[in-house]
Amino acid sequence: MAAFGTVFMPEMALAKFENGAWSKAEFVSASSLQMHPGAHVLHYSSTCFEGLKAFKHDDGSINIFRMDQNIKRMAQSSRLLNLPKVDGKQLESMILDVVKKYADEVPAPPGSMYIRPTHIGIEPSIGKAAAPSATSLLYVLLSPVGDYFAGGAKPLRLLLADNGMRCAPHMGMIKSGGNYASALGPILEARESANADQILFCPGGDVQETGAANFVLIDGNEIITKQLDSTFLHGVTRSSILTLASDLGMTVSEREISVDELLERAAKPGTEAALSGTAAVLTPVGTLIHEGKERLVGSGEMGATTAKLRSALNKIQWGQAEDTHAWLTKVN
Repeated sequence: MAAFGTVFMPEMALAKFENGAWSKAEFVSASSLQMHPGAHVLHYSSTCFEGLKAFKHDDGSINIFRMDQNIKRMAQSSRLLNLPKVDGKQLESMILDVVKKYADEVPAPPGSMYIRPTHIGIEPSIGKAAAPSATSLLYVLLSPVGDYFAGGAKPLRLLLADNGMRCAPHMGMIKSGGNYASALGPILEARESANADQILFCPGGDVQETGAANFVLIDGNEIITKQLDSTFLHGVTRSSILTLASDLGMTVSEREISVDELLERAAKPGTEAALSGTAAVLTPVGTLIHEGKERLVGSGEMGATTAKLRSALNKIQWGQAEDTHAWLTKVN
């Protein structure tokens, strides 16, 4: 089977912003993108994107999960990057139209159609290092995917980093490619030096996020995660998991958590930790690595609460449980 996110549908939806207005969206080849080598995005990283999924239900219908939240976040990212203002209604239509076009290609669960809206500045001007791009492209790519963890969601090993951040603090809640590039070096170093799967950024001892996912700690009936601020990504899956935890009667604590508290709680029997994200859903964390020492989180395996929350989310996405929060948008 092809690696996750490497297969694409032959066409994508695309619209262009120029002369102060958006063009009508159209379907174009997904294998070619026209831009000048001096395009703003190639030199000054004026780019943001989203990741969401469409699911096939037993009745044959195709349903997109929390599209409204991803559109809202893309509009926010575009605004904070000073890209042209995104037309939310147009982006919604682009997503619905391209998913409908390839509805027959949406895999059955646990597979899905990964949807990647992308917004890039394309003005050919290498003199605009301190000015925004006046023109841009907005496009929506589709990639049919299987389970992110083909062999099952194995507990991850996280290296806790007291120094450094995933990205610049004022860029934290922007879903921009530059933030992922910023985290790549530390992630690769963590893999090399500690055999870690990911790095958990904890600047000044404040537990934040990994290079590509939000972090949650589960201690008994309490789920703990950092409160929202501008320094880290506001995950849609994170929000969904916290809502489901509340539905199950759990105490949801959105607050600061220190490395010391994390390590103390993680050592207790029954404690669980996990990463949340669109691709990985909710993936267990089994080991924390800090100052050269490895510490198991609880039993070191996926805990019952993590499994329950992951299953609850999947069942809604797959149409196997009632969508009480109106998170799904039916395409056909």
